[in-house]
Amino acid sequence: MAATTALPEMVLPAYGSASLTDLLPTVAARLGRRLEPERPAPLPLPEGERWVVMLVDGLGWDLLRSAAREAPYLGGLTRTGTAITAGVPSTTVTSLSSLGTGLPPGGHGMAGYMFRLPHTDEVLNALVWDSAAAPRDVQPRPTVFEALKDDVAVSSVAPARFRGSGLTFAALRGPSFLGLDDEGDEDRRIELIVEAATTARRTLVYGYERALDHTGHVEGSRSEAWLRHLIRIDAYCERLRQALPDDVRLVVTGDHGMVDVAWADQLVVEDEPELLVGVHRLAGEGRLRQLHLADAANQLAGVTARWRDRLGESAWVRTRDEAFDEGWFGPADERVRLRFGDVLVAMRGPGAVMTRSLDRELSLLGMHGSLTSAEMRVPLLVD
Repeated sequence: MAATTALPEMVLPAYGSASLTDLLPTVAARLGRRLEPERPAPLPLPEGERWVVMLVDGLGWDLLRSAAREAPYLGGLTRTGTAITAGVPSTTVTSLSSLGTGLPPGGHGMAGYMFRLPHTDEVLNALVWDSAAAPRDVQPRPTVFEALKDDVAVSSVAPARFRGSGLTFAALRGPSFLGLDDEGDEDRRIELIVEAATTARRTLVYGYERALDHTGHVEGSRSEAWLRHLIRIDAYCERLRQALPDDVRLVVTGDHGMVDVAWADQLVVEDEPELLVGVHRLAGEGRLRQLHLADAANQLAGVTARWRDRLGESAWVRTRDEAFDEGWFGPADERVRLRFGDVLVAMRGPGAVMTRSLDRELSLLGMHGSLTSAEMRVPLLVD
């Protein structure tokens, strides 16, 4: 893998003070509903009884700041807004679950885009939910939407294809789902959000925009195509703000940032079979690969040492216990704790750990999942 001279520092998740986990509990508090102590309300949000929370998939703070001139509305809001952190892994499944439940990953157990279910030993792809496991069994904790819906009109405006999906039900269940058959129809999207936000005295509307992330994965987060989508989303968010009544608070955030990984910087594990000795299952993603071992009691030290020797300073290689002790995931019971890898390989440099068993991932350019600032920090913008 290519050498780098300026490796980034680790950005730990700020659970309970300034993280995506804290957003909806803080909104709930502004709506007059304090949740249990494990879901604090620490974010500096204004008072308000009507809220729209717009999540732009892949909108990292660092990326937005670097393109602020091209995105004048959102870029302007960064002057009064702030950065908060995603959880770990910095990936959509985990972040949407943290947003929806108000809990860190150790609390909700959605341990990555692909994670192992210990009771069946299967690796669940939670984006497509390729398992017979029931979403409520995998993630049984109540969502913030469920906690609010008796007192607040809660709605979700998202592509119709996500209605009833495993991830939606696990992470975001509770609101009335208003599906968009054509997610490119921004006029209809604005119409639905405005109607939902004004339907009662107290409202909470969740909106989701996915094109920026998809384009970044395929074209790269520094590409012209990515920038065109950001410019479009910037204009859309400004139009949405103009359409909403003044008493509705608009919050724009992201679920993770992104870094671009050149193909030359991909480590394909099948090309270095010594790294797979003792590894029973691969989970996670390229920027934070999770290794489940065949015999962790006897193999943990050896596997960890081999990966550390191979990657050196270009990755943070931790055992599960070390990662929990450093605060990567928040507290967890043993049932959830075992979903995280015995060994976690979080890339610090520009590379990724890939496998030919997931050949579609080999073509990706933009990636995320690790603990660098570019991946972990997301905007908290309020207008």
